[in-house]
Amino acid sequence: MLKSELEGGKKLNLNFKTQNILPVVTIDTKSKEVLMVAYMNEEALQKTLATKEAHYFSRSRNKLWRKGETSGFIQKVVEVKIDCDQDSILLEVEMVGGACCHVGYRSCFYRKIIIDQSGKLGLEFTENSKIYDPKEVYK
Repeated sequence: MLKSELEGGKKLNLNFKTQNILPVVTIDTKSKEVLMVAYMNEEALQKTLATKEAHYFSRSRNKLWRKGETSGFIQKVVEVKIDCDQDSILLEVEMVGGACCHVGYRSCFYRKIIIDQSGKLGLEFTENSKIYDPKEVYK
């Protein structure tokens, strides 16, 4: 496909060829807050489009998974967008249950990097409390 068609055309031509997976940024449809970054293969994308619930591909487990299949905190897909090169995906979702992170926080991005007075890097929590206890949910 020509670059001009890839970047300016209406034909979907997602580039799964390099690694068989594409990065996915998932955001809350109302607040636009970034909830997580994950990966999809072609099957995960097809299931996401068919069910309107987010499915991802786990690199560590080497398997397809539906967000919330264990926790119940599913992501209802509102919109699926692609970037200009058609090699990454943006999901806008409604978070059912209010939590996204498997650690129990709303977002997987619950800490920020800080530099203390001595110049050392550290982390500071941006979310003060967990929405659920992962030990109870995942046993």
